[in-house]
Amino acid sequence: MSSPFDRPLPAPRHRPHRPHRVAVLALDGVVAFELGLPHRFFSATALDPGWPGRLTGAPAPYEVTMSTLDDGPVTTSAGYAALPTHPNSTLSQADTIVVPGITKTEIVTHGRLPQELVDLAATARPEARWLSICTGAFVLAGLGKLDGREATTHWVYADLFRRHFPLVDLDPDVLYVDHGDVLTSAGNAAGIDLLLHVLRSDLGSDAANRVARGAVVAPWRAGGQAQFIERPVPDASEAGTGPTRTWVLEHLGEPISLSDMARHAGMSVRTFTRRFREETGETAGNWLVRARVERARQLLETTELPVDRVAADAGFGTTASLRQHLGAAVGLSPLAYRRTYRAEPA
Repeated sequence: MSSPFDRPLPAPRHRPHRPHRVAVLALDGVVAFELGLPHRFFSATALDPGWPGRLTGAPAPYEVTMSTLDDGPVTTSAGYAALPTHPNSTLSQADTIVVPGITKTEIVTHGRLPQELVDLAATARPEARWLSICTGAFVLAGLGKLDGREATTHWVYADLFRRHFPLVDLDPDVLYVDHGDVLTSAGNAAGIDLLLHVLRSDLGSDAANRVARGAVVAPWRAGGQAQFIERPVPDASEAGTGPTRTWVLEHLGEPISLSDMARHAGMSVRTFTRRFREETGETAGNWLVRARVERARQLLETTELPVDRVAADAGFGTTASLRQHLGAAVGLSPLAYRRTYRAEPA
């Protein structure tokens, strides 16, 4: 059975006749870095020169607002005040609600939500999608949205979270968990991974990758990747596996084995296997399959290449192999994926 962070992608949520409404709920003590992420990544889609609607005058894919509990300013974790852009009544019309992390509040220290927050959350549409970044998961758990479900938060807060919310199946070792209607992520940079995952789900891989390039961040880290890696940066005297990963991405259309990667890195297979996991948090084999799937998705979205050519260029060799791995990753066949996410010409 697939885990929540590998669940099949839903149909795109963007409705062509209007923007997808994203409401950011900023609570007192909101983590300043995380507060700005939704606007930076969702609003960036409208500025992307590759977005077809840019030339047709279609509505932007997303409309991002920021509200607070009492419509007044909140003090961020950095000490400065943040003013809401819209009244909190905006949450009642939101398609997606984002709760960034918070610090030094009773929500985190005692797991207690103010009644005003519970009442405001109750005004949200039943079909609204809820996202949390870092300790924002404490809010979703306090609202009962995570009971009996797998979720994640920053690993530093794992023990505290478990004490407050024993009904939640907490996994502090992953970057994000996606249940479709409720998504949680680890802290800080994992919020970027979550938002890019949502963009991929809503608009497709190519759109998410263009936004990532504009933000100068890694375009793709799987939700199941480890939050905390013991040795993320190799010693200065060591070459590491980074150059080999770059080489693999440049040769995805060719047969590549673990021995080939180890040979390119100038290491034994055993040493390369250990170093790769230390540096990336996953096995070389899993990483290679994910890279091939990502390449196939991009080709299906952005080209008219026949499926057998896509399979070959992504390194799967056969259409059957592509169908198997793409289906495992996103729950769609190659043709169904192309119909769902292919950008229409302007």
